[in-house]
Amino acid sequence: MNNFTFFSPTEFVFGRDTELQTGKLIRKHAARRVLIVYGGGSAVRSGLLGRIETSLDAAGVFHISMGGIQANPVDGPVYKGIEIARRNEIDLVLAVGGGSVIDTSKAIAAGVPYEGDFWDFYIGKAKVTKALRVAVVLTIPAAGSEGSGNSVITKESTRQKMSLRAPEQLRPVFAVMNPVLTFTLPAWQTAAGITDMMAHIFERYFTNTPAVTVADRMCEGVLQAIIEEAPKVITCPNGYDARANIMWCGMVAHNGTCGVGCEEDWATHFMEHEISAHYGVTHGAGLAVMFPAWLTWMANHHVERVALWAHRVWGVAEQSDLRAQALEGIARFKAFLQQIGMPTDFKSLGVPNPDIPLLVDSLHRNKGEYVGAYVRLTRKDSEEIYRLAL
Repeated sequence: MNNFTFFSPTEFVFGRDTELQTGKLIRKHAARRVLIVYGGGSAVRSGLLGRIETSLDAAGVFHISMGGIQANPVDGPVYKGIEIARRNEIDLVLAVGGGSVIDTSKAIAAGVPYEGDFWDFYIGKAKVTKALRVAVVLTIPAAGSEGSGNSVITKESTRQKMSLRAPEQLRPVFAVMNPVLTFTLPAWQTAAGITDMMAHIFERYFTNTPAVTVADRMCEGVLQAIIEEAPKVITCPNGYDARANIMWCGMVAHNGTCGVGCEEDWATHFMEHEISAHYGVTHGAGLAVMFPAWLTWMANHHVERVALWAHRVWGVAEQSDLRAQALEGIARFKAFLQQIGMPTDFKSLGVPNPDIPLLVDSLHRNKGEYVGAYVRLTRKDSEEIYRLAL
């Protein structure tokens, strides 16, 4: 196990009607002026935004709202939010939504006190040293951004989709998690979120770090919980218990708990970022295409952990032929993805003829000569994995 520092100060307030506590939580964390960031009209139509605003009013908290955040969030609203926050002397950004809204809120929070361009943080030109506080009312369990210090934003002019990690500055101070708010999510969005949270665990599980038994067993246990609960939320979307378990799985998958002491990989996420940046696909659906391809390539190049995953997570019997064991696990994983309605190749993703050289060039321009850690992928390797997804 590697040395590590694990910093996770987020207060999680979980259960029915917990969004009604938002105003009190804001005051508890000594904020007075709040920018509410939200996505489309569902937060308005459902009455959620109104309930939150009423809660803030009752607590005497000034608030101003900015909506319209899209999936695969882009830089334009970040610049707009920074300007609004500065003009109104905002001291906390409240994200009401899923990963895209939360990631945008974190980018705004980092950008407000910074004199330069917030994009500097995403391209490694500058480090976040201070930021406004961020809080969350979660409506889409998927990205796990409610418990992490991570953010992903796309720069529209260059189609660069880049990630930022600043756990000490950008982990939300609190996250309100009411599973009832997820009952109306479409099956597609639910399934894409489930795939995303599984992928977050995979990025930590496929590691070369030895002696990480605790992390291994946590990853395996959360994955098995997702596999058990996922079909339930697809077939019975109003089932509170299954929705609650899936919601909590999404947070645990990405707040760092499952990866303490491990060297993480993240190559598959970076490869998918290129697909969603250039073709606008749903992130979780893109991961459903790329992870089976990455795993298949690994079955031929670094099979041991893939075979272990196949046995412990998917129940494949142990055998002397580790590649065959791994491939059977991959087949069961693909069958699960198809069962919940996810695509597993470019064609079913809606991208029948992807420009693979473009994806490879963009990937390595953004991430360098080598990508990932489980195997450090060259341009040739990443091209082969993209082609396995055809």
